[in-house]
Amino acid sequence: MKPLFWDSVDPATGQPYTWDSPNLTWSGILEPGDPGYTPPPPSSTVQPTLKPKRNRMAKSDYIAQNDDLFAAQLQTFKTGIGAYATTLGVTPAQVTAQAADADYFGYIVACQGIMQGGAQQFTAWKNLLREGGTPLPAGAPLAPVFPTAVAAVALGVEVRFRALVKAIKAHPNYNDAIGQTLGIEGPQQTGPDLSIIQPIIDAILSGNAVQIGWGWGGNSAFLDMLELQVDRGSGWSVLAFDTTPNYTDTTPLPAVPTKWKYRAIYRVGDHQVGVWSNTVEITVGG
Repeated sequence: MKPLFWDSVDPATGQPYTWDSPNLTWSGILEPGDPGYTPPPPSSTVQPTLKPKRNRMAKSDYIAQNDDLFAAQLQTFKTGIGAYATTLGVTPAQVTAQAADADYFGYIVACQGIMQGGAQQFTAWKNLLREGGTPLPAGAPLAPVFPTAVAAVALGVEVRFRALVKAIKAHPNYNDAIGQTLGIEGPQQTGPDLSIIQPIIDAILSGNAVQIGWGWGGNSAFLDMLELQVDRGSGWSVLAFDTTPNYTDTTPLPAVPTKWKYRAIYRVGDHQVGVWSNTVEITVGG
């Protein structure tokens, strides 16, 4: 009998132990040879735990990271929201508040640009003044002229904009076409080539179990699960259909040193995609 830990995995299901697991007792986990031990079913009966279906065309964040582009995005939304406010349940107060945010953020970004340009001119003139040289035809730079001041708003323009857009996208009348008009739909990401995608796995012995390391390779948005297979000396068989990176093989170790092999392939829905990983081998038991 071995102790039960919070992350102990039942080999019969490939999932953490539950209260009705046949080998789970108040004293610990029954092992082969213990009275009442129930052998796990053949590995071929392991059933996959499916990830929720998702849109295969994942999208990047719709918020522009560049300040000038974000300012333009706020203005695009301000210009277009009037035609959709009623349809999307946006109140007049929300329209007015977003317009104020757009105008003030645009004003500050414009002022920042003027200040940066002015700073460069004054720095160049300061250097000429100190060290000498040929002055520019325009002579000394003039003090910068700022655009007409705009009423200030509270801090957190992007936070408020995200909250408003989240509410809009949750409205039943919202669709991608409206989002494109308002500038709040991110560009679609290009998925991997599913004909050649290949998992990378490794295996190490940790205590009485083999820890199999794997990950999505940055492509979790386009994949459903990883199919793991094992060869314990009698050919390949399914070990698990895993939806969470890394897997613990808790199959009891043999009494004599034995070489176990592992391989993996990604799956989308009911089908394998890509190619098998490299086979990893590990000596266990003894």
